Amino acid sequence: MYKIAKISSKGQITIPKAVRERLGTGLVRLISDDHGVRIEPLADVAGSLKRYAKTYVALDEARERGAQAAMSDDDPRY
Repeated sequence: MYKIAKISSKGQITIPKAVRERLGTGLVRLISDDHGVRIEPLADVAGSLKRYAKTYVALDEARERGAQAAMSDDDPRY
């Protein structure tokens, strides 16, 4: 398959629909080497870390915990 894509002034390209369909995913890896640049499909990572979660925490609760940790004196970032 041979397609041409224009690089915008912001450095963005639009991947033609036929190429996106062939990739089968919306997540790609760009690999630059001495021969040029390759685009390789990656599996969607949404939910891929779920198996590492020990317990479910609702998003609102996780945000609250994060805010409390950031405001505490025990936060190692400060």
